[in-house]
Amino acid sequence: QAQLVESGGGLVQPGGSLRLSCVASGIIFSDNPMGWYRQAPGKERELVAAITSSGITNYADSVKGRFTISRDNAKNTAYLQMNSLKPEDTAVYYCKATRYNLWGQGTQVTVSS
Repeated sequence: QAQLVESGGGLVQPGGSLRLSCVASGIIFSDNPMGWYRQAPGKERELVAAITSSGITNYADSVKGRFTISRDNAKNTAYLQMNSLKPEDTAVYYCKATRYNLWGQGTQVTVSS
């Protein structure tokens, strides 16, 4: 059964850091582009960062220079390192296996003092 499981969310103060993980199973992870999305209350889901199977990355303007997406194909895992977090980064974060149109269940990130 194909699935993605996110972890690493939580409550952090402004300026802090978190690292999200997304573990894939039941898919051929290594040749699949991956994306991290987020959805804040009352807003549409938006793309935060994406990485191709060869490691090419792109980011939303709002997170450039603060967030880093990466992948470890040996572990079937995608990561999102989030630094210098701001209250406006508060949202549920989802990973997506693009080729399979497969979503994880989401992990809550709350940035608040």
